[in-house]
Amino acid sequence: MPQTATEATTVDEMHSHQLTAADRCDSCGAQAYIRVVVSSGELLFCAHHGKKHQEKLSSIATSWHDESARLFDEQRA
Repeated sequence: MPQTATEATTVDEMHSHQLTAADRCDSCGAQAYIRVVVSSGELLFCAHHGKKHQEKLSSIATSWHDESARLFDEQRA
């Protein structure tokens, strides 16, 4: 069984594709910091919309990859 970094996301999945500035939120077009995989595909969200939809999507998500902590790291730099 793979080691988990966060709920439903393995360490290997987390390092396989880091979100970049080219990844955009499916709701508003801002930079995406959250990737959600559901049975029908992948959804990308900014931190705001990821938090807004988390409760509803968590029950159907097969993977939830959240890099929103980078927002705080970038502000300190």
